[in-house]
Amino acid sequence: MGVRLMVVDDHRLLAEALASALKLRGHRVLAAAAPAVGAADLVISRAPEVCLLGTAAPAEPGNFDPVVKIKRERPQVAVVVLGPVPSPRGIAAAFAAGASGYVRHDERIEGVERAIMKARAGEAAVAPQLLQGAFGELLNPAAQPDDEGQRLLQMLTPREVEVLVRVADGEDTRLIAAGMGIAPSTARTHVQRVLMKLGVGSRLEAAALAARTGLLDRATPPSPPDPKP
Repeated sequence: MGVRLMVVDDHRLLAEALASALKLRGHRVLAAAAPAVGAADLVISRAPEVCLLGTAAPAEPGNFDPVVKIKRERPQVAVVVLGPVPSPRGIAAAFAAGASGYVRHDERIEGVERAIMKARAGEAAVAPQLLQGAFGELLNPAAQPDDEGQRLLQMLTPREVEVLVRVADGEDTRLIAAGMGIAPSTARTHVQRVLMKLGVGSRLEAAALAARTGLLDRATPPSPPDPKP
């Protein structure tokens, strides 16, 4: 008996070719579409038995958010991820999001079909050695690399962050003071504290460090001063 399924992949040609091959093997393919903002909603609305979801970067944070949404709204839908040569972390992320399996992009159609059938039956559709590595990653996750930008941001007060953003925008002490509604001497003190906390000797070095570590991308833009009545 054929499986009612959907194919969703970054590469439309791959999705359509895979869908065609599965149709020839007796399966009912509801749709073959490239991932987009509404991809998860499409799967939820069509409610297939199995969804084949393609990904190019399985270890990227948030890459499996569609899986989370699908499983939350349609827990009966089994999601099998199609991805590159997997790493334990990538497979762990897929299973942590609620996926039922992981199949390599270069897998033969017979292997894809076996994964589909296993997923529909409620089994883990992944090679045992890969599954073992994934569970090992889930139980003992590797330490995340030090995020220097976040670490530096936590060292600064909200007002000092605003000063740093203004420094990076090229504002001098007078403009910083006017923009923040404070005295120039207070603005100068804030600048010196920012330089000291960041361990740099000049405003230019502070701006360069903030840009290099991504600190500016995380900072809230300074608010315009309140208009005078």
